[in-house]
Amino acid sequence: MRFMIIRKADAETEAGMMPSEELIAAMGAYNEEMVKAGVMLDGHGLKPSVQGARVKFSGGKPLVLDGPFSETKELVAGFSIVQVDSKQEAIEWMKRWPQIDGHGEVELELRPLYELEDFGTSEHLDRMREVGFAKPK
Repeated sequence: MRFMIIRKADAETEAGMMPSEELIAAMGAYNEEMVKAGVMLDGHGLKPSVQGARVKFSGGKPLVLDGPFSETKELVAGFSIVQVDSKQEAIEWMKRWPQIDGHGEVELELRPLYELEDFGTSEHLDRMREVGFAKPK
């Protein structure tokens, strides 16, 4: 099962504050532990929403909205993709998140990823499988 661990944004991440050397070391150790355990597939931090954009469709027409976006608690500051045997195993990894991040005030969210198998079969899905689309590592 693949899951996305979402690190919610806060005032510091939205201000573009770079992490301390201590936090970089702690996150590096945490990520290295997950890589060595064979569960981490990918992970990245995201730049502040001021550098981003949203595209909203209304009546089929796109409207581009440039950041920043006001609801910080609804924004994503980073993510990790993990492959584990269960939701509970993913939660156990989340509990090990470095406590120094966000001065101990961090919100993480866990979401399962859809796999192609979740959608059944069709000619289009079969072609996607043939080319290796969304194939777990």
